[in-house]
Amino acid sequence: MGEQAKAEGTQVGKVMRYFGKVGVAAVVASGEFSVGDTLHFKGHTTDFEMVVESMQVNDVSVQKAAAGDEVGIKVPQRVRERDIVYRK
Repeated sequence: MGEQAKAEGTQVGKVMRYFGKVGVAAVVASGEFSVGDTLHFKGHTTDFEMVVESMQVNDVSVQKAAAGDEVGIKVPQRVRERDIVYRK
C-alpha cells in the first residue's frame, strides 16, 4: 500500500449523487462504516474529512453501513459523482 493510500484510509464507498438543497451525499458502500467513524471524501476537486453523525438507508436511520448498501450521509461540503469515500 502506498503512502497516499495509508494517509487516506480504507476505501469504503463511492459517491453516486449529491443533493445540494439538503447537503446529502448518496454513497454506495464497498465496505463497512458506522456513525461516529471519520470519513475522508476525495476526488478531483473534493478533499475533506468529517465524522458521520447520521446516515440513512431507504429513508430509515441506521448506525452501520455494509458493502452494497446505498447510504445517504449529511455532508458539510459539496461532493461530486465518483468521489471516493475512505474510512480513517
